[in-house]
Amino acid sequence: MQRKREIVTGIDIGTYTVRVVVAEWGKDMVMPKIIGTGMSESRGLRHGYILNISDTARSIQAAVAKAEKTSGIKIKRAFISAGGVGLDGIISVGTAMITRADGEVTDLDVKKAGESAELESKELQNKKLINAIPIAYRLDGKEVLGKPQRMKGIKLEATVLLITALSAHINDLVLAVEQAGIEVEDVCPSPLAAGYVTITRQQKMAGCVLSNIGAETVSVVVFENNLPVSLKVYPIGSTNITNDIALGLKVSLDEAENLKLGKSSDTRYPKKKIDDIISARLADIFKLIELHLKQIGRNELLPAGVIITGGGSGIPFIADLAKNALHLPSRIGYPSFGSDPQKPNVESGMKAEMINVPAWTVAYGLCIIGFSSDKSTSEGTSIVKKATGSVVNFFGQFLP
Repeated sequence: MQRKREIVTGIDIGTYTVRVVVAEWGKDMVMPKIIGTGMSESRGLRHGYILNISDTARSIQAAVAKAEKTSGIKIKRAFISAGGVGLDGIISVGTAMITRADGEVTDLDVKKAGESAELESKELQNKKLINAIPIAYRLDGKEVLGKPQRMKGIKLEATVLLITALSAHINDLVLAVEQAGIEVEDVCPSPLAAGYVTITRQQKMAGCVLSNIGAETVSVVVFENNLPVSLKVYPIGSTNITNDIALGLKVSLDEAENLKLGKSSDTRYPKKKIDDIISARLADIFKLIELHLKQIGRNELLPAGVIITGGGSGIPFIADLAKNALHLPSRIGYPSFGSDPQKPNVESGMKAEMINVPAWTVAYGLCIIGFSSDKSTSEGTSIVKKATGSVVNFFGQFLP
């Protein structure tokens, strides 16, 4: 069956940078092709949430304008990312009594158990539910392997990962994008979008942790049995490292940033001192990740290890530090564009190296989510309306 020409736009609104990716999936393509990109400096954000909607809208407009120029396409709608300190993952358990007389579990029973998990959660006040992902089922107290439908019992329990964000943050995010003249198709959690294009199914099955190190936040999502089982965001990021270097060496922020990324050739500053400053702050970040893994019982128990992505992953020795701190295999998560991650499928004339870096994983992942969605672009308006109440779930592939 031939696939008609489709175009999807993903907008990653980070604290430091807004990134836009325009991708096309034509009838003869195996994987989407990136046909346009744009980026601009973020303004009006702090720790991932919006302080000034107008400033953020202008930043989005600037990045979109560049993406329109490189793609030759007028961008009218997009999938956008939700990150920041307001993003959280909550584990909740819901129950439902089997309705059929013969005790056979139906889709309705599964739905009721999931809805019960949402109602049972005491932590949803002032929060908006983005995704509800079932991660385990029990039938009459016994664990269910796979789907519970057509099994027989009396009581079904569903353990659900509720991914939430502060309502005010989501509303401001949607409003800023709308002010930029873009229609929001859906709002998706940043770390899950990044996981789409940096982690293989085999790694998700075995168990791994994705750490997205942004400018002012670190997002952590743990996968097991091909499901996200935990999500957490911390208010610390790579900007803290830059600030530490600037204070420790008494240099400008621009120079500190170059020293952090190993781009400076200035020999006035001892490399060991720079490395010590960077290592100290990264140690704080990895301690938070380790503490979270201990809290969910996964410390040193994830065979596929830790995958580091985001703008902060550009620090030269960060993977080695993660390996030593977390006692897990460690690697940098580059966006996968098909069979060869190092050869991005991009439009002729575009610089592949511009987007073949971890900082672009969220924006590209949003495009993949858009292509995998069964929603048509004509539903964009209704989704925007729902964004003020309950955001549509596009993560059906997570269902067991």
